[in-house]
Amino acid sequence: MVYPEGDDLGIKALLVYPEMPTTYWSMRYALPFLGRKAALPPLGLLTVAAMLPPEWELRLIDLNVERLDRKDIESADLVLTSAMLVQRPSFDALVQLCRQVGKPLVAGGPYPTSCHAQIEGVDHFVLGEAEVNLPAFLEDFKRGEAKPCYADPSHPDLARTPPPRFDLLKRRKYAGAALQYSRGCPHHCEFCDIVELFGHRPRTKSPAQFLSELDGLFDAGWRGSLFVVDDNFIGNRVEVRRLLPELARWQAEHHFPFSFYTEASLDLAADEALMDDMVRAGFNMVFVGIETPDSATLDAIGKRQNCHTDLLANVHAIQAKGLEVSGGFIVGFDGDRDDIFDRQIRFIHEAAIPTAMVGLLTALPKTKLHARLASEGRLLALSPGGNNTHDLDLNFVPRMNLQALRAGYKRVLSDVYRPSRYFARCLGLIRQMKHRKLISRRIRWPELRAFIHSLVRQTCSRYVVSYWTFLLRALWLRPLLAAEIVTMAVKGHHFITLTRSLMELERFKERLDQSRRDLEERLRRVLQDKTEGLAAWKARRDRLVARARARCNRLNPDFRQGALQAFEAFRIRVEALWEPSGAATSRP
Repeated sequence: MVYPEGDDLGIKALLVYPEMPTTYWSMRYALPFLGRKAALPPLGLLTVAAMLPPEWELRLIDLNVERLDRKDIESADLVLTSAMLVQRPSFDALVQLCRQVGKPLVAGGPYPTSCHAQIEGVDHFVLGEAEVNLPAFLEDFKRGEAKPCYADPSHPDLARTPPPRFDLLKRRKYAGAALQYSRGCPHHCEFCDIVELFGHRPRTKSPAQFLSELDGLFDAGWRGSLFVVDDNFIGNRVEVRRLLPELARWQAEHHFPFSFYTEASLDLAADEALMDDMVRAGFNMVFVGIETPDSATLDAIGKRQNCHTDLLANVHAIQAKGLEVSGGFIVGFDGDRDDIFDRQIRFIHEAAIPTAMVGLLTALPKTKLHARLASEGRLLALSPGGNNTHDLDLNFVPRMNLQALRAGYKRVLSDVYRPSRYFARCLGLIRQMKHRKLISRRIRWPELRAFIHSLVRQTCSRYVVSYWTFLLRALWLRPLLAAEIVTMAVKGHHFITLTRSLMELERFKERLDQSRRDLEERLRRVLQDKTEGLAAWKARRDRLVARARARCNRLNPDFRQGALQAFEAFRIRVEALWEPSGAATSRP
């Protein structure tokens, strides 16, 4: 491994953000409508960049908007990266490249923090929160004595957090901006790793600190959508009540350049004054973890903020204030019964939640769920990929029959994102928001561009009738919500496209299984009854393999890897049914 010599003057540091796979969260199929490559910039890595020595020469490569070449690694003295579990394949490729080139790699973020013991090839881990651990690494690195791991678990005061280095970005590659106001969550959900990473006591930046970061974004030319990335924006209500009036004043003084969205717990619905303050400050959407309509399950998983309350009424209360509710839902809990899939579908539609992120339960490392399943002997492996919105592989043994769980989950996705059902929920949301007090703002070019592309692309889609029905009715009901209406339509294209591609992949896998079973049965008859020659059976097998390969190549390229893996497993298995030596085998 080649380390730079001498002091840290002239150090060339390359910051690399791994690629996000195509998921319901990625908005991959909506981004072209806006002419953008990624939904959000890598806020964590930009914050780390601001903590590096000012004399270092920094360069950032976000693999979601540009390519990484070997020469980029070769020209750097040090490579730094931050990753979530869902980015593991891209992270692993970066590790391999750094090893090949011989450049030291520093890794941090949620994935390394939770799983560093299972990660090989990283030279230095800076785990937990960078404000605590990065300075110690930098001091040792300057002396040439950097250790393999820095892992102080303490949680710093966010007053120590510098403004992110947005100047390192290619701004026009991103659909929106992102800032952080707080870290931590006061709740104790069994399946969630937020409290393990950031603690139970929500810490916040001061209003002046947050507004200063807004000033930096505004001065750099950022406008439009801005994600406040907090896992629970209202976790510290005393402090957030101090922020919101200042934020509303700043927005008014700058003619509302940003539309905010964030994450919050459902108990927001009980605080009308807080919701009013959020709307006045320019918030228009909150992501809420609803998880399940089953109260017994909510109690069992520690989601007590959702217990003993009317979930549907709470969602409608938030929507009535003018805040769209985006919901998180999970199936696969121990308490789930056979009717859970119908109950989830019914709740999502009755609640008029267009963006319903439905996932199979995943036991994330370091969570109470992970520990419990391990103690019960039900844990299988590390989370397959951290993608809990369409990954059908579980890393634990569920109580429900696995095939029934997968089939029910696919049925939920198919129903929720059937075009007519999706747009019906969008229209229902528009009706729920009929009392919203609208803030006057200009329609910006990206929104106008999205509308033009939406008209062209979605008019030529398979779901054109549902699309135009929604568009005309929604604009008739709430013409001043035109920007939000177009956003719903464009996001719908992403959800519908992804769901259709996922279901095509699943049908492809099912056809492979059926073809294999048919071949095995036909081979048994050939050997027993001599109704067909072995040469004819082999020709039939070869034709099926060729057709399967052709079908595989016609699938969405974003799902091609899964299809290729299934095809290769199918090909190897059916070709082994009849060996060249003439020995027949059957492996059902």
